[in-house]
Amino acid sequence: MITVNRDSGVPPPSDLLLQAVDGMDRPLLVLDDDWRFAYVNAAGAAVLGRTVEGLVGRDVWAQFPEAVGGPFEQLYRWVRATGTSGSTEAWFAPLGRWFRADAFLTEAGLVVTFDDVTERRRVEGERAAAIAAREEAARVAADAAASAERAGRHLMLLGDINLAMTSTVDVDEAVDRFAHLVVPLLADWCLVSVVDPDGTRRDVGRAHRDPALVEAMHRYADARVRTNERSAPVPTALRSGRPVVIQELLPHHVDEMVGDRATRALLEPLRPAAVATFPLLARGEVFGALTLVNGPDRGAHTEAELRTAEIASRRAALALDNARLAAAGQQVAERLQHSLLSPPVQPERLELAVRYRGATRGVSIGGDWYDAFQQPDGDTVVVIGDVMGHDIEAAAAMGQVKTLVRAIAFDRLEEPAGVLRRVDHALVGLAVPTMATALVCRIEQAPADRSTGRRRLRWSSAGHPDPMLLHPDGTVSDLSAPVGPPLGIGWRGPRADGVVPVPDGGTVLLFTDGLFERRGVLLDEGRDQLRRLVAASAGESLDALCDRLLAEMTGGGVEDDVAVLAVRAHPPTWERPRPPAKGGEDGPPQVRAAASRTAAAIASTACGAQRIE
Repeated sequence: MITVNRDSGVPPPSDLLLQAVDGMDRPLLVLDDDWRFAYVNAAGAAVLGRTVEGLVGRDVWAQFPEAVGGPFEQLYRWVRATGTSGSTEAWFAPLGRWFRADAFLTEAGLVVTFDDVTERRRVEGERAAAIAAREEAARVAADAAASAERAGRHLMLLGDINLAMTSTVDVDEAVDRFAHLVVPLLADWCLVSVVDPDGTRRDVGRAHRDPALVEAMHRYADARVRTNERSAPVPTALRSGRPVVIQELLPHHVDEMVGDRATRALLEPLRPAAVATFPLLARGEVFGALTLVNGPDRGAHTEAELRTAEIASRRAALALDNARLAAAGQQVAERLQHSLLSPPVQPERLELAVRYRGATRGVSIGGDWYDAFQQPDGDTVVVIGDVMGHDIEAAAAMGQVKTLVRAIAFDRLEEPAGVLRRVDHALVGLAVPTMATALVCRIEQAPADRSTGRRRLRWSSAGHPDPMLLHPDGTVSDLSAPVGPPLGIGWRGPRADGVVPVPDGGTVLLFTDGLFERRGVLLDEGRDQLRRLVAASAGESLDALCDRLLAEMTGGGVEDDVAVLAVRAHPPTWERPRPPAKGGEDGPPQVRAAASRTAAAIASTACGAQRIE
């Protein structure tokens, strides 16, 4: 049934039009100028939960006060004010539904058609929720993947720190490697401080991710140590042994860190925004501090970065402590070895020079040694040898072998072959756990030869490279004689001597195999190179000859330690040059003391029995 409000002043539509509109499935209503229902079709009344008779002629805002001030009222008033059609879609709480309303203005009033879009909105909401859930899952997965990648990179960093810092015993080099590893993974730039044994603090490790700011970082670091206030992060971490983290660096923090205005000016171009300092603590001792700094773009340090930095600082401290211990041990061992290499004698009309160079790869001490002394009858004995091994045990064994050779050769006055035979038997009998090559030479001069200046060289080799003789005219001779087996095996077979005259101006050259042996180079080629170099050095002083051999044969580094002993025969008219002034000993007092104590202990047991369990 079609009902029209005849009192609204709106011209009634034709019966045909009313029948058509009233039969529409789409809800429709008409509001007059006073906001009363002038017309509503059956579908509209049903959707609104009312009857047609219950709505027509009644005020819409009184019937549906919940719509006042809402999107539907705003639409209706805007269409009536502008004459422009419009639409809106909103939730209507009283009915618990979503509606889409379309409104346009006619002579009959404000016509509104509306649809219940609750189901569509539900489907769209579920679809949107599903999409959001997928996007959130993708985001979580991406975050997890990124977190796993960061964790992997942090784990690799810790491994790299161990490898980089334990592959050198140079403390400063190890610290610099550490600084360049943590930047930029953990910070924009960093400074690594070390505290030397005398308490001096130095900013050794320095790294910045921006090459343009490296110089500015160095200028600040050069001034930081002397201008840091006691309350600054590094002094605080060094005192407390605990990290200091400032996630937002404010001006008052900078004032508390740096008391010097000029140093604060040096810090300004670096724009620090966050600082984290970790003590380098190992075995209960603080060796330095790691300072990580971020600029404003990177901002505060993440929890993952701080955790990794703390672990990295502990590992670096342990590596640094090990490097310091290794360096101290190396110094003690080197001084021990040098203390066992006594200076050679300088007999009348003989000039002796010696050189020793430790290996530059791996352990730089070993069992190479030289010795020179006079026998009671006035003859001069020179010895060179090589104990197998490259460690402090080899250096200690070298001291025992050297002492046995010296004692037996001085006491027995035998030919070199006899000396080597007795030393070999003594090593086995005293259970000295070592093997060694040795070359024993005796420069002989019978009483009748002293007036003429004639000399002979008698030598014997126990597995050692043959010596060389540089003649005054520049020719070089390899002094070959039957070579016996190394010492330490108890060889009871024969050992042979070689004999050759030594002219005035002639130079006898003894050396260990490290002088000419090289990996990938045939032994004959290395010895040929040495022979040519010796010939080219004719006419040079003995010291210049030895220095040249080391410089050109060893180059930038050697895999084995090297010992050289040179003897030059001079005529009766020769005058010995005055020796240079003696310099002070190298090394800190504690290292010299440790070396002296160790050398004394080894020397005191050099000839004693040692039993292998």
